[in-house]
Amino acid sequence: MVFLALIVIGGAALLWSKGFIGLADVQAQRKERIASTAADQPASDKAADLPIVDLSDKQAGSLKIGPVGTRQFAILKTSVGTIGFNENMLVQVFSQYPGKILKAFFNLGDEVKQGDILFTIDSPDLLQAESNLLATGGVLELQKRALARVTTLLKSGGSSQKDVDQSTSDEQTAEGNFKAAINAVRIFGKTDAEIDQILAQRKVDSTLLVPSPLTGKVVARNAAPGFLTQPGNAPAPFLVADVSTMWMLANVIETDAPAYRLGQEVEVRVPAYPDTVFKGHVTNLGAMIDPNSHRQLVRSEIDDPRHLLRSGMFASFVIRVGDPVSSLAVPAEGVVREGDGTMTVWVTTDSHRFTKRTVKTGLQQDGWTQILEGLQPGETVVTDGAVFLSNKLLLGDAG
Repeated sequence: MVFLALIVIGGAALLWSKGFIGLADVQAQRKERIASTAADQPASDKAADLPIVDLSDKQAGSLKIGPVGTRQFAILKTSVGTIGFNENMLVQVFSQYPGKILKAFFNLGDEVKQGDILFTIDSPDLLQAESNLLATGGVLELQKRALARVTTLLKSGGSSQKDVDQSTSDEQTAEGNFKAAINAVRIFGKTDAEIDQILAQRKVDSTLLVPSPLTGKVVARNAAPGFLTQPGNAPAPFLVADVSTMWMLANVIETDAPAYRLGQEVEVRVPAYPDTVFKGHVTNLGAMIDPNSHRQLVRSEIDDPRHLLRSGMFASFVIRVGDPVSSLAVPAEGVVREGDGTMTVWVTTDSHRFTKRTVKTGLQQDGWTQILEGLQPGETVVTDGAVFLSNKLLLGDAG
């Protein structure tokens, strides 16, 4: 029985091995047939698998084609920020001395010129200075008369030289005090004509005039009759800014920081005036990178002779940070962004058969796209209508 069982098992193993070998032979023959079929496939059938679109004369006539050429591309950096006043030309206008405002002459937004009177105050300090001027003027006049009198008496023997010397000293002291009083009144802005009028009329006027220190626009007003103002105490009665230049304040990303230099030309645009380009230049670079945002402050001074810009406006700028580079380029309408994010163009040799080719793009300027890889100079590409070809390839015969 044992011998019989061994014979049965041996036979089964022999049959299984033959079946496995036969199956392997069948699979090998199938692979050979597939390879032979692929080798015998016509070249036209292989080309059918490439991204190619054939167009009729009418369809091809709707496209624009042209050779791949070279163009100069400027090296630019862009960023966004806000418009602000030029703080070098922004002045808080205080009176030099404390007092109560009597009258304010300009309103918010008014244009002012340097020297225009913004407001007047009733100044106790001016009143005291003018009173001292009148007093010292009277003393000087008295000392002059006394000197003249003792000088006359000296000639007639009615006084001594000592009296003359004393009167001379007193007169010189009075004259020095008078000149100091005049200068004290001049500090308040009084002219020589006004000082002469005070002396002639012997009448004081405590009204202090506060002029604008520069030509510009009133951007803030807190002045009102009865408002008590103190030098340097906020709020300032008036805030005047020269708005012929404004600041553009932008925070650029840390990796772009090395590209910026003082004096670089800037082109600024604001949404309020989309067709207007404001020119300027970089005037300040931040001394540190913000540890939270990892950005650097770039401040530019922008020319605004028409006074269009307003503080707080959202703005964007473009700065040329290097010399232009020459590179292959095609019109922007000739480049298609595919669904997977790749950029493609359509190349042709006969204006009827078009082959899709993947390219690597760079800068986009003035309606042209920089081509970094994928094309050669002189190749003919679709310059307008590339999207039509991509859609037709996607739709097949139905397109």
